[in-house]
Amino acid sequence: MSITAAVMPAPLQPVELREFPEPDLAPGGMLLRTTFSEVCGTDVHLWHGRLSGVPYPIIPGHVSVGRLDKARGPVTGADGRVLREGDRIVFYDVHRTCGRCYACSVSGTPTKCPSRKVYGITDSAADGLFGGWSEAIYLEPGVVAAVLPDAVSDEDYIGGGCGLITAVHALDRAQVKLADRVLVQGTGAVGLSMIALARLSGASTIIAIGAPAGRLDLAREMGADLALDLGTTTAEERLALVMDATGGRGVDIGIEGSGAPAAVEEGLSLVRDGGRYVIAGHYTDAGPSQINAHHQINRKHLEIRGCWGSEAGHFLRALTILERHATRMPWHRIGARVYGLGELNQALADAEAMRLPKALVDPRRR
Repeated sequence: MSITAAVMPAPLQPVELREFPEPDLAPGGMLLRTTFSEVCGTDVHLWHGRLSGVPYPIIPGHVSVGRLDKARGPVTGADGRVLREGDRIVFYDVHRTCGRCYACSVSGTPTKCPSRKVYGITDSAADGLFGGWSEAIYLEPGVVAAVLPDAVSDEDYIGGGCGLITAVHALDRAQVKLADRVLVQGTGAVGLSMIALARLSGASTIIAIGAPAGRLDLAREMGADLALDLGTTTAEERLALVMDATGGRGVDIGIEGSGAPAAVEEGLSLVRDGGRYVIAGHYTDAGPSQINAHHQINRKHLEIRGCWGSEAGHFLRALTILERHATRMPWHRIGARVYGLGELNQALADAEAMRLPKALVDPRRR
């Protein structure tokens, strides 16, 4: 039995459909029939060739949801439940780290493990079904997987997707406290989830900066008190508005989720003295940011933190957050349009042009 998948053969080359044999399952392995995957900012970066070491051709799609079609032997989910055929299953996209290197065993930064493998990014299509832009995904033994809670729809989960999981990590790094005033830069899938989590964390005031207008409307629904449009305001106007909303001090915490160098230049000036600034959106090298270390960092006694990737704990906590709050926060609306496997070149073009917060992939459609 063959399985159809969408393959990205090389940077800036059209995505094409290819047939793959159904994989033989190793003991503890699973075959997931994909319900939804996503086209996120990382996939656009992959298409542009902006990530190093990617073994093209690849099957993209690093966060997905589906039904367990086959399992070889008893398989236990991360919560201790036995996974059964027919269950709705989600999984953590990092499927290998070494557990022995300095990053894994000493510094506590497994996201920096040199042996780290991520579905949809680091595995060649020649190695098999290691991406969500496919009718089925091979979950190799040891993958962190869990049953999707009944209260969470497939659309809720994939609408949050990798953006929500990244946002959980970013909020950890930000250490938002009750009544903090928070700035979120970027209103794509990552930024929208950051806004929702800042609201759930007890922020008193949340200011979002982004574009276009439709995303700002969704930012308000996610919990932003003030949403500033990059296209209709200047940096000077945004500074005045942020200071007016924060008693002239600036926000307590700024979280960058846009990936734009100019965001860092601006964001450092919007955080109060003694505040904290977290950079989470620069997953690829978008170029340098010009800052004044004296005025923007040292004189302000500012704390700056990076945030790279996510860990299994962030994935599992995202499930708990969705189970409790998906009816309150419209994560399902982030996935604005569904594309079939044969429509993914258009999906990439729409994502690149920011026509929608996120494109969803339904491999059952062509």
